[in-house]
Amino acid sequence: MYSLMDVEELANYLRLKRQTIYNWLHESKISGIKVGGVWRFDKKEIDKWLKANHRGAKTR
Repeated sequence: MYSLMDVEELANYLRLKRQTIYNWLHESKISGIKVGGVWRFDKKEIDKWLKANHRGAKTR
């Protein structure tokens, strides 16, 4: 089952500004779908993207 978020919800989820989300869409850093002219994002896909782009802290 899909759990879709709009731009505002995604920005809140990632603690970013809405403009950053739009920039990332334009730069193809994240993907979404347009439903009725409104961008929507699958939370599971966003979580997978976050995990794939995770950088662990360096240890000495």
